[in-house]
Amino acid sequence: MTATPAATGPAAAPRPAAPAAAAFDPVKVRAEFPILRQEIRGKPLAFLDSAASSQKPRAVIDAVSRYYERDHANVHRGVHLLSERATAAYEGAREKVRRFIGAGDAAEVLFTRGTTEALNLVAQTFGRQRVRAGDEILLTTLEHHSNIVPWQMLAEERGARLVVVPVDDRGVLLLAELERLLGPRTRLLALTQVSNALGTVNPVKEICALAHRKGVPVVVDGAQGIPHLPVDVRDLGCDFYAFSGHKMYGPTGIGVLWGKREHLEAMPPWQGGGDMILSVTFEKTTYNALPHKFEAGTPPIAGAVGLGAAVDWLQGLDLAGALAHEHDLLRYGTELLSRVPGLRLVGTAPEKAGVISFLLGDVHPHDVGTVLDREGVAVRTGHHCAQPLMIRLGIPATVRASLGLYNLRSDLEALAAGLEKVRRMFA
Repeated sequence: MTATPAATGPAAAPRPAAPAAAAFDPVKVRAEFPILRQEIRGKPLAFLDSAASSQKPRAVIDAVSRYYERDHANVHRGVHLLSERATAAYEGAREKVRRFIGAGDAAEVLFTRGTTEALNLVAQTFGRQRVRAGDEILLTTLEHHSNIVPWQMLAEERGARLVVVPVDDRGVLLLAELERLLGPRTRLLALTQVSNALGTVNPVKEICALAHRKGVPVVVDGAQGIPHLPVDVRDLGCDFYAFSGHKMYGPTGIGVLWGKREHLEAMPPWQGGGDMILSVTFEKTTYNALPHKFEAGTPPIAGAVGLGAAVDWLQGLDLAGALAHEHDLLRYGTELLSRVPGLRLVGTAPEKAGVISFLLGDVHPHDVGTVLDREGVAVRTGHHCAQPLMIRLGIPATVRASLGLYNLRSDLEALAAGLEKVRRMFA
C-alpha cells in the first residue's frame, strides 16, 4: 500500500484564530514541568541548560504516553483502526507544524530526526545539485558544527570551498562583509538564526533579501530560533528552515525541515526504502509525492505526536507575555552576573535570545560547572559545538546559562550565589 499524501498545495487551511490565552504566569508554567520539582544534591533544581535540550511539560509527556497506550501502529500502510489513528495523529502533527511556522503547504514540512539530519539532507540533495568545483558555500563564524560539517563534507567532495562571514568582538555578524562575500561563485548561504553559544540573533529576513538579490538560496538553522522567536518562514524569505523538537519542549528524535516546494520537488530522495516509493521493480523505482519522498522507512511517529503536543502547548500560552518574560530573565541575569567580581560576559550583541555565556576569572569552565552542580544549578560548559567561534574569540570554552519559559528569577539568583561559592573556592 502506498503512502497517503498529506494536505498539499496553497489551498491548505489558513492558520485559525486561537482563543485568547490567559496572561503568562511563569510560576504556573513551571508547575507544568514535573522534572523541575525535584532537588539535586539536596538543593532545588535550577535548570539553565535549555539550549542543549529543553524540559517537557506534562501535556507532551501525556500525549506520547497516550499514543503508545492507545494508538500505536505503523502509519500509511494499514487498513485497521489503530493504523488509521496513528496516521491521523502523525499527519495531524505535520499540519500543526505547518501552521506554527507559517508554511503554506503541509507537503513542505518534512519530519527528520532533528536539525542535524535536516541540514545533512539539504547538503546531500540540494547542495549536491548546485555545488561544483570552484564554487563557494557561505557560512558564518557563529555556526554550530551541525551547520559546518555537512557543508565541509560537500565542499571536499565537490572541490568547492567554504567562505566564512566574520563577527565582531561582541559576537555580531558583520553584514557589510556578508554582502561583500556574496560573490558570483556563491551557490548557497547557510546560517543560524540564533547562536547557540552566544545567543546572538541574526537579522535573517534582511540577510535572505540580500542573498536573493544575488540569486543565492538561504538555509537557516532554526534550532535555537524557534524556542525564542516567533517564526514565519514565508515572512523570513528563506529557502529552507530546520529545527528540532527537543529544543522547543517536545521529544528528542524528531525534527523538521521546511523547504520551498519548488526546491523539494527538484531534489532527489536522500534515503531509499519503504514509504518513499510509489512502485518498485528491479528495473526502476518511482518515487512518492512530497513529503513522503524524503521520509523513508517507519517514521518517528511518537516523536511527531509529541512535537504536535508541544506546538499545541506553546500556542495555548500568551506568547507575547512569554517572550517578554524571557527577555526580562535575560536582562536580569545579565545584570546580576555583571556584578560578580572577575566575571566576563562572552557575547554582548544588542540583539540576543535565551543565552548568557561567561568566564569567571581563571577558573576553568568545567570546574565552574561542577561546583554549580553541587548547588543544584545545571549549566553547560565547553565549546558548545562551536569551536571555530571559540577560536575567533580567543578562548577554549565558556560557561553557558540558557533559558526556558519555565525559568524564574530565583534560578538566576541561585546561579549568582553559586558563582560566589566558586570564587571563594578558587580565590
